[in-house]
Amino acid sequence: MKIACLQMDITFGDPEANYDQAADFLKKASDAGCELAVLPELWTTGYDLTRLDEIADHRAERAKAFLTEMAKQYNMHIVGGSVANDTGDGVKNTMIVVDKTGAIVHEYSKLHLFRLMNEEKYLIDGDGDGLFELAGETMAGFICYDIRFPEWFRKQVLNGARVLFVPAEWPLARVDHWRTLLMARAIENQAYVVACNRSGSDPDNQFAGHSIIVGPWGEVIAEAGENEEMLIGDVDFDAIDEIRSRIPVFEDRRESFY
Repeated sequence: MKIACLQMDITFGDPEANYDQAADFLKKASDAGCELAVLPELWTTGYDLTRLDEIADHRAERAKAFLTEMAKQYNMHIVGGSVANDTGDGVKNTMIVVDKTGAIVHEYSKLHLFRLMNEEKYLIDGDGDGLFELAGETMAGFICYDIRFPEWFRKQVLNGARVLFVPAEWPLARVDHWRTLLMARAIENQAYVVACNRSGSDPDNQFAGHSIIVGPWGEVIAEAGENEEMLIGDVDFDAIDEIRSRIPVFEDRRESFY
């Protein structure tokens, strides 16, 4: 499967500009023959958290309509990064996954809120898992800070996930952590990790870019730089089985001890 990570420079607090930017990127992904595209975290608003009462998407209705339209138009699966989703009971940081027919196949709201960027002051915790099916394969979604919780990744993999998607707004100051943690999640779970970060800056942060696709052996298949770009890489589902047969980690687990 040919996958594109759409490493946008998100316009702070300006959904109109960001929808236009996302539409342009999705067209480029389609023109490049990609079967699946991934957007970054909070791509409609950025981290303009203090204005979420004005700019959050009511029940993510606009984002769902947009992603559905794009998926059908381009016959392309979309892992829709995440958006500020006004649920009526609070705002969640929600990923929306749409298949190439335009059907919404899953929603996942960020389980682990990041206190260093004040998420807990403006967002409410997600619940539920990130598991979904696309193209006959079991996959899972995570959002940014989730990568620091290996037990959350392992739970999804034990439930069948073979490709792990991570939209993010990860700061440049911790780019080494970003790369190392993503490679570790791929190696320990013998799964593909497809991580789409944003580029650029907002009033408080410089973001890292460095979207990356990591294979189940821990090899970097493709990696972006710091600037805005579209990163493309191929996922070979057969390689997952080959790696798991080479080192049978899941057969050798001793669950009674942990």
